[in-house]
Amino acid sequence: QVQLVESGGGLVQAGGSLRLSCAASGRTFRSYAMGWYRQAPGKEREFVAAINWSSSNTYYGDSVKGRFTISRDNAKNTVYLQTNNLKPEDTAVYYCVAGLGARQGVVTDIRSWGQGTQVTVSS
Repeated sequence: QVQLVESGGGLVQAGGSLRLSCAASGRTFRSYAMGWYRQAPGKEREFVAAINWSSSNTYYGDSVKGRFTISRDNAKNTVYLQTNNLKPEDTAVYYCVAGLGARQGVVTDIRSWGQGTQVTVSS
């Protein structure tokens, strides 16, 4: 089972950017679809973005489309989430996940979750 560790969160002003990283252990990283979810206090967990194993397909939640970009480097066992033009409503804990597939709105058959990284956007 792959283990995931996120980094790159922090405090940023509205309009700013952060790049989140998720480092995966194990030799099977490239076989997984990867994704990001987020959860704000008092709110349900929300799909943010996903990418298939070959990077040929990417998917985004409506609230982040055009502002966030997901990518992966299979040689480095790492997936990234570039977040631009951040808004206060993007404030949440961001979680990296590994699953068996991805399609619009979901990473399917999730096998592993990271511990999360906090993103706080001030107005």
